[in-house]
Amino acid sequence: MKELLEFIAKSLVDEPDMVSVNEVEGEQSIILELKVAKDDMGKVIGKQGRIAKAIRTVVKSAAVKENKRVEVDIIQ
Repeated sequence: MKELLEFIAKSLVDEPDMVSVNEVEGEQSIILELKVAKDDMGKVIGKQGRIAKAIRTVVKSAAVKENKRVEVDIIQ
């Protein structure tokens, strides 16, 4: 999941070197914290949050295959 999120984010932003994903494992779920450069926040979130929603949908769909719950947080 972490690699998938990192790949998607790096494909969207202007500064792919600034993209980092932190994985926090809980008892029943995994939280992926995505950090990007301040100037690239709009590209990752999109108009009315559409891109962020699409990213979350893709990552959650991949997690279902492994019987895990994943939450994606975009951190500034």
